[in-house]
Amino acid sequence: MSRGQADKPPGPACLRALVVHPVLKAGEGGVRAPDSRLGEAVGLAQAIDLDVVAAELAPVTKRRPATLMGKGAVERLGAVVEANDVAVVVVDGHLSPVQQRNLEKAWSCKVIDRTGLILEIFGARARTREGTLQVELAALSYQRSRLVRSWTHLERQRGGFGFLGGPGETQIEADRRMIGERIVKLKRELEEVKRTRELHRSARRRVPYPIIALVGYTNAGKSTLFNALTRSDVLARDMLFATLDPTMRGLILPSGRRVILSDTVGFVSDLPHELVAAFRATLEEVLEADLVVHVRDISHPDAEAQATDVEIVLKELGLSETVDRGLIEVLNKIDRLSDAEKQEVLNQTCRRPGSLAISSVSGEGIPALLADLDERLSHNQETIDVELPLSDGAGIAWLYRHGDVIARSDDDCVARISVRLDPVNAERFRRGQEKGRTAP
Repeated sequence: MSRGQADKPPGPACLRALVVHPVLKAGEGGVRAPDSRLGEAVGLAQAIDLDVVAAELAPVTKRRPATLMGKGAVERLGAVVEANDVAVVVVDGHLSPVQQRNLEKAWSCKVIDRTGLILEIFGARARTREGTLQVELAALSYQRSRLVRSWTHLERQRGGFGFLGGPGETQIEADRRMIGERIVKLKRELEEVKRTRELHRSARRRVPYPIIALVGYTNAGKSTLFNALTRSDVLARDMLFATLDPTMRGLILPSGRRVILSDTVGFVSDLPHELVAAFRATLEEVLEADLVVHVRDISHPDAEAQATDVEIVLKELGLSETVDRGLIEVLNKIDRLSDAEKQEVLNQTCRRPGSLAISSVSGEGIPALLADLDERLSHNQETIDVELPLSDGAGIAWLYRHGDVIARSDDDCVARISVRLDPVNAERFRRGQEKGRTAP
């Protein structure tokens, strides 16, 4: 029986798709409810503009080396494929190359697994040079292990990487060699991109604004919050993986402090290992961030499981200490909750220091979030007392621009200022004064 339908009308080039979530025995399927995992898989398929005509759960009592699922499940799903004229089946799990080929033969249609689907989405969405290089590297590494089609199968026929279609088996060995050569070239190009990014980071260190990174599960509302805070127009849609490439904008906090806000790619459960490795450089902004803000969709039924998935990936990226110390939790989308649910979330934030409830759409809670970020950055600041001639307008202006002036008293000639500065700026100011400069 069909358990899900696409909500939006298909585009003219949409492929009819069946989404299957294998329900593994207890202990193998994680903490998610099968229906929830199936719904997420449908969302992933729709994110690449597949026309999902049916969605099915498939119990797996024992993993079959040939087809993953048992013979009865394969035959039942084959009938669904035939009845709905399905062109591609998305299996929400990992398939070996042998399992993928056998299922394609059994169902007479294209079959892709969760990794292939996510790579296809990333291939269609990446926009920056680094993003496209990273995704292509991940896709080729994945494809090399299961190459059963010619090189043209890897071309971006649908804006992705062609996992959804392509010609038959030809020139496999030549294709493998071409893929290997392309991977070597991509790695060289990525090294160049990484060096350029390091130059940009070095430039920011010379004008050291704190970096605040937004992280969270895909479709948690990070880009909507990013736009609300920075008045930008980053793509923000109710869609999985609407944002893939990192985006950075300046932000002025209530105290007047300038910071850099970074919007990052959304995480997802069972993120392909190829992408964890390939996108490490893309997520380096998170590794260098002064504050990491975990944006959560608190209206989602699997909010807690999603939070766990995000923390797992952050730890894989080397942020175990940051996670263990406690991320800033932003419980987003409270506008979607009933009054009773919203009150429970507000009570939850009172019990959990570091949690804030907001709505990126209505703006509720955003002033409190900005104030909290301001206060947290102030904890690392150093307070110094300065006396400057009133004629030193450049020096006084520099202190206001780079610090938080908490007290000031002037006489006819001198301005006495008490100011909080980041350690780097405090040292810059002292060095400038020692060298007799009016401003660093």
